[in-house]
Amino acid sequence: MTPWGEIAAAIGETTDGQPVIRQRIPLSGGSINTAYRVETTVGDYFVKLNDATRLDMFQAEADGLRDLAAVDHGPRIPIVITHGVAAGRSFLVLEWINLRGRGDWAALGTALAHLHGQTGEQHGWHRDNTIGSTPQPNSQHPDWCSFFAGQRLGFQLSLAEQSGASTRLLDRGQRLQDALPALLAGHAPAPSLLHGDLWSGNVAFDESGAPVLYDPATHYGDRECDLAMSELFGRFPEACYTAYESVWPLESGYPVRRDLYQLYHVLNHFNLFGGGYAGSAQSLVDRLLAEVAG
Repeated sequence: MTPWGEIAAAIGETTDGQPVIRQRIPLSGGSINTAYRVETTVGDYFVKLNDATRLDMFQAEADGLRDLAAVDHGPRIPIVITHGVAAGRSFLVLEWINLRGRGDWAALGTALAHLHGQTGEQHGWHRDNTIGSTPQPNSQHPDWCSFFAGQRLGFQLSLAEQSGASTRLLDRGQRLQDALPALLAGHAPAPSLLHGDLWSGNVAFDESGAPVLYDPATHYGDRECDLAMSELFGRFPEACYTAYESVWPLESGYPVRRDLYQLYHVLNHFNLFGGGYAGSAQSLVDRLLAEVAG
């Protein structure tokens, strides 16, 4: 039994049509879900599939996409069509966008600044979600340092212990967590709406060259977190950052905080993939502790 008939019916309930699936084209590039371009009689869609137990992951992603899409002058975000469970498989259906790798990077910088200008009352989000396939807790807190210590760095360190991280990394990571009030002294960012997993693999451009963001780990936090992630695996083109800062300049001390925010993602990659990420995490921890020591 396949889920496709039920998925087509779910699309029909949302679009007021009666779609018939003409073709399913498997897509590569994702390691967590199975993805397809689904061509129907009422239009084309992007469909993700996973085990039925991962429905909550898709529901959180859908909520995040909707929050990002609601921002005026923000990046283009795929429209959520529907999600659910069919034939033992969870699914998420989005609009199909013909994506390309080249486009207006300056427009992305401007759109990101507008996205980050959407602020909330507390850091976190109304629900937990995932960063990759790792759980991402989002219990809300008014203080950024406390939120990051508990919901980000501390949580990843606890996972790293389960993943077999060295005693040195764990001990020095705990020292860093304890030192965050000193490291972040005087830095009290507004809770900005964040994409949460902003690297080049989650950025593309539509046929007009406008930027498109997808696969978010949405929450409210320090806007510098998105920018730090965008630099982790190779910076975006300089036009992006120049345009961003023309709207909202960065504050002094960003390079140190960039290391801290990148550490969250490096630890997550260690917990997902192991290998050389342990050494990268250790280097970041050591550098940040040296910064605290002055």
